[in-house]
Amino acid sequence: MLANEKDPEFQRPRQWASGHQARPRIDQPGVVASSVYANGRRVTDIAIEEAGEWSRRPGHVVWIGLLEPSAELLERIQVQLDLHPLAIEDASKAHQHPKVEQYGGALFVVARTAQMIDGHIAFGETHIFVGKGYVVSVRHGASTSYAAVRERCETCTDSLAQGEDYILYAILDFIVDNYSPVIEAIQAEVEALEESVLRRSHVKLQFDRLYRLRRDLLQLRRAVGPVVDVCRRLEHMDVIALDAAMKPLFRDVLDHAKRAQEDIDSLREILAFAFEASMMAGQSQQTEIARRLTAWAAILAVPTAVAGIYGMNFEHMPELKWTYGYYFVLAAIFGACALLYARFRKSGWL
Repeated sequence: MLANEKDPEFQRPRQWASGHQARPRIDQPGVVASSVYANGRRVTDIAIEEAGEWSRRPGHVVWIGLLEPSAELLERIQVQLDLHPLAIEDASKAHQHPKVEQYGGALFVVARTAQMIDGHIAFGETHIFVGKGYVVSVRHGASTSYAAVRERCETCTDSLAQGEDYILYAILDFIVDNYSPVIEAIQAEVEALEESVLRRSHVKLQFDRLYRLRRDLLQLRRAVGPVVDVCRRLEHMDVIALDAAMKPLFRDVLDHAKRAQEDIDSLREILAFAFEASMMAGQSQQTEIARRLTAWAAILAVPTAVAGIYGMNFEHMPELKWTYGYYFVLAAIFGACALLYARFRKSGWL
């Protein structure tokens, strides 16, 4: 039994005739999940208008998940949980810089999310309100659903019993872990591009793809880098008195974020080398083409010069009345062209 079941204010979840727990009352746009937990176990699903009352009960934590909520919905949550107006203003807009801010006894955390969609990196944001008795996550843009986080937390009742601090850790850890599939996908593509550069094939396509990958990695670096600072602040607990037992967990998230940052930097260096190699390969192809054109121009210059000389309208020219003059000139032209072709072929210009 839960310790709070003896509390007169404790209300058990409503039961259906079959004895199962009440169905969720999530029927409004923007609300993905809205539940209350006590001692690591889910008590019931609640409406937004009940969040304030449940969050004030000792030992209870309200966990609300939102997806691109409207301003009206955020205002209702603000009234229930007494959230700071500036934090609500930031949460209603996307394109916030990753950060952690303290408003009284509450935290407002912003982290960037990333996903691979159709071969491109799509970025989103997650805004997290953390205070006494509540956690509210707000998702904007591309982001994997946090249903897996909620399910994993509900299966680890001892960890979830640590309250809102553990929920904050679980969400941040999920965000950072989702950087890995993106980095692995880019790494596989970088390796394929390296092979293509070595084969010197499709140079134009390589330039376009390398440039886009470098731009995507720069954006991913800008998303991951500030998350490292956020985790570092949470680890040192210089913003709010987090539970000391959570310090190693936030350090673990920090290590994962640093590793992702290092992997991104390594891929950027590899892409820089690949970009330079691709440019050198392109220049080499251009030089080779220029050599071929120069060689053929030199070969064609022989018959052009001879034809130009004999094309002049002079009455007295040598060999004009010689019976074998025409054949001699043709033989001389072909011989000179063959000699030039052999020399260029031997030097690698043709």
